[in-house]
Order: sequence, then structure tokens, then C-alpha cells
Amino acid sequence: MGAFLDKPKTEKHTAHGQGNGLHYGLSSMQGWRVEMEDAHTAMVGLPQGLNDWSFFAVYDGHAGSRVANYCSAHLLEHILLGGAEFTPGMGSVEGVKDGIRAGFLRIDEYMRNFSDLRHGLDRSGSTAVGVLLSPSHLYFINCGDSRAVLSREGRVGFSTQDHKPCNPREKERIQNAGGSVMIQRVNGSLAVSRALGDYDYKCVDGKGPTEQLVSPEPEVCVLERAAEGDEFVVLACDGIWDVMSNEELCEFVRSRLQVFDDLERVCNAVVDTCLHKGSRDNMSVVLVTLPGAPKVSEQALKKEEELDKYLETRVEDLLGGCGEEGVPDLVSVLRYIASENIPNLPPGGGLASKRSVIEAVYSRLNPHREEEGLATGVGLVWCEKHLCACVSACHFHLHHRGQYRSPPRGGVASSTRPVDDVHVCEDEPTHTRSAVTWEECVFGGVAVLRTDETSGW
Repeated sequence: MGAFLDKPKTEKHTAHGQGNGLHYGLSSMQGWRVEMEDAHTAMVGLPQGLNDWSFFAVYDGHAGSRVANYCSAHLLEHILLGGAEFTPGMGSVEGVKDGIRAGFLRIDEYMRNFSDLRHGLDRSGSTAVGVLLSPSHLYFINCGDSRAVLSREGRVGFSTQDHKPCNPREKERIQNAGGSVMIQRVNGSLAVSRALGDYDYKCVDGKGPTEQLVSPEPEVCVLERAAEGDEFVVLACDGIWDVMSNEELCEFVRSRLQVFDDLERVCNAVVDTCLHKGSRDNMSVVLVTLPGAPKVSEQALKKEEELDKYLETRVEDLLGGCGEEGVPDLVSVLRYIASENIPNLPPGGGLASKRSVIEAVYSRLNPHREEEGLATGVGLVWCEKHLCACVSACHFHLHHRGQYRSPPRGGVASSTRPVDDVHVCEDEPTHTRSAVTWEECVFGGVAVLRTDETSGW
């Protein structure tokens, strides 16, 4: 599995800022991937007289980081080349939308002339998801399968739609360009149907740039800003959305905003929780809070403190009452706690969001323990009893990225199902699914086999 490390790189890149009546924070982690291919943009106050406009974006690179990094530095520049559409007092909503689309096509054509991309020495591509904020409107921009969500009045008010090859409109374009959709991929290879770069998929004679196998055209959706109701915008790559739904992520962010006043810390909590939930992709998240965002609450702080104390006490009880059987390993401790009905777990994050609390107490009480193969992801060497227990407990479904998942999620599985009961679920929308890992044997009674994303079995 050349695409994955033996253990995740958990160091984070973080940043924060404020202006124009908003605050932002961001966090990114390489995770289990061999390379970090994500990039981002965060800019409050834009050039060309657009001081009261802001722009944020996340780029999820694939087959390299060249395209993602260039877009991070220059996409906004290419968008603003539109001129009149972005002149204060002159542009219209439709004009701004047209300018954004033109900017994407412009940068895609510009990068095509880079020597390494032109000669096939670099075959990288990148998704792009962003939000352009004017004083009156939110312009949501999406090209690929990264995603943006708006939390409005306590619920998901808007989300972008992933551009996947199996979507009917995308599939029609691919087939019209002479391609096919196999195993939910363009020509059986690329998992997104729109992206910047990926020029191997943009060379069909007689077809325009938006008619190719892979299109660089973004989908632009515009919402009027609601001063009281708009809470926050989240932009994230699919390393986040693989393990959290729109609703789960918004609920989790909302709960963290009530206990943390540091947006970097909120974003770090999202990334860590997704790692513990089983994401093995690069992970990047940008959080933009608007005037209606939740504020830190004394009641929420008290519940958080009580929850942490409960978990600490529970770990102490489990390790203190082990008797002649010896100290249980961390896997067993997590499994015991997961089987209990724990009140006030963070919505959307669950026990995975509190793993650091459990690990800290366990390490304090058992400082000389050997490293246990519990961290999520590929490359773990599990002892035979854990591996056999996991494999015997599940009924597998094939995820389009080569991951296997089992529908039941509640508690440790008590029955066994045959391991060879494997089938493909190609008709299930990607955004409703979660990447599942060995760790979910502890948290959800699920066992998973993982195949290499590029080579299959």
C-alpha cells in the first residue's frame, strides 16, 4: 500500500484571522497519506477596491500537489482578472458568477502551459471549494468533491453538491466525450468528474474545456446573507466528509464553538476527530464564523467538564479493578467505554472526539505500556485475537475508494457473519457514507479491510 504511511503524521498547520465582521480558523493534517496534497486560501479584504470582500478556499490535490499549490496562491488573482464584474458599484450577482467561472477556465488553461504539466511530467489535479463573501451575498464555489456547508439558524442551510462521475449530468458529459464510468470513476481511474489540472482527461479533439472527460467549470451558488441567521461556513476536503455527514459536522462545530473561543482549536478538534473516526486521507478544514455564530456558554462548559471527569473516572475504575487479569490494553478500555450509555457526548463527534481524554488518563496510569496498534488506519500490525475478532464480526460493503464498511454501528457486534459476504454498492451516494476503520471495532463493532486506492486488492 504505497499510498499510505505506517503511522499517521498528526502535526497540523493552523492559522486564524478576522475582519469584515467575520472570524476564521483553519487546520490541516497530512494523516496517513505519504504526501500532503491539500492546500488552502484565506484572505480577508481583497484587492481592486474590494476591501469589504473576503475569500476562502480548500484545494484537495491528487497525483501530486503542484496544481493545488498553484491554485492556492493564484486562483483568486485569475478570478479578479474579470475586471468590471468585480468593480465596486458596477458588478451584478450574475456578473460575479460569470467572473468566477471565467477565472476557473482561465487558470486551468494557464496551468496547461507549465512545462511539467504540458509534457506529462506532472499529472496532478485538484478539486476546489470556496466561498466569496461580499457585504450582501455568499458565493459558494465548487469544482470536484470537496464540500462547503452553511449553518443557518441552527441547521444546515446550504451545501454544495459533489461532482462525481456517477451523477447523471456528469456521466452524460463523460460519455459524450468518449469516456466511460466504471467503479464510479472516470474511465475506471479518476474519482472526480470536475477538477483543475488532470490534463490527461482534457484532450478530446472537437470538445470545449467544459465538455471534456473532466471539466474545470465550477458550480456557483449564491445566497443573500442573513445577518441574524447565518452562523458559520465550513469548507473541507473529502478526508473530512468521508467520515462525517453535513449534519454531523455542523452539529459538532456548533458544540465546539460553545466550549472553545479559539477557532484554530475548533478546527483541530474536527481534524483529530475525523482521524479517530477513520479518515486516512489528507484532511483540511476552514471555518468562517459570521455574526450569528454560537458563543461560549457556561452551561456547555460545565457539561464538557463533567463529561471529561466522567471519562477520566471510568478509565481509572477500569484500570484500578483489573485484579489478577492484569492491566487491560487500551483497545479493551475503549471497547468497554463505548459499550456504555455515556451522556452528553459531543453531537456529531461522539466518543471519537474524546479519545484524547481517554488516552491521556490511560497513559498516566499505565506509563510503561508498549505501543499498541490502535491508531486508525492502514499499516497496523494487529495481534491475532483482535484481527480474528474483527473479521468474524462483520458483513462488508465495498466503498468506491476501496474501503469496506458494515452498516451496523451500534455497540460491539455480538453475532458473526461470513467474511466472504462482499458486494459492491455503486448506487449509494458517496456523501452518505463513511470511511470505516479497524478502530470502529472498538467504537462501533465494525471490522474493515482496506485495499490500496490505486491497485485494488
